[in-house]
Amino acid sequence: MAASRFIATLVLSLLIFLSGSTATQRKTTRGRPRQPCKRMVFYFHDILYNGQNAENATSAIVGAPAWGNRTILAGQNHFGNIVVFDDPITLDNNLHSVPIGRAQGFYLYDRKDYFTAWLGFSAFFNSTQHRGTITFAGADPLNKTRDISVIGGTGDFFMARGIATLMTDAFEGEVYFRLHVDVKLFECW
Repeated sequence: MAASRFIATLVLSLLIFLSGSTATQRKTTRGRPRQPCKRMVFYFHDILYNGQNAENATSAIVGAPAWGNRTILAGQNHFGNIVVFDDPITLDNNLHSVPIGRAQGFYLYDRKDYFTAWLGFSAFFNSTQHRGTITFAGADPLNKTRDISVIGGTGDFFMARGIATLMTDAFEGEVYFRLHVDVKLFECW
């Protein structure tokens, strides 16, 4: 009985000590902005299948509302469309540059009254500079610049956490867009 009470007191003391040291650590970093442990910039190029460009398309509509179809995005801010993609990633904004990886995932248009989307994707890198994946997810209000979360990674980006600032770099109708992605990782292993 006395031994179990001693162990319980020891565990409780350890928990109080650890929570106090975490609070102290937060106070020291709260006043100054954190610097990223890794930063990278890349572009990905999305070419939506429109019924005529199968050889070049890197994305396709896989879900559409009742009034839509799968080769033309729906009216009313594309509400209800779900698009999957397998887009090339380049270091510059040239679609014909040598790809350093692929962005694979989906985006869905989730508001009828406002042009916005939600996206989830992984960037797969297999180059001499980087190997592994970075996983992104979040709301994309389609503003000039917007942030989404980096929620994990593998390989060179094992368990990465951070933020990615997206900017639409080019937009050609409803068939092609290019995103400029500025990744800042704040947890690197």
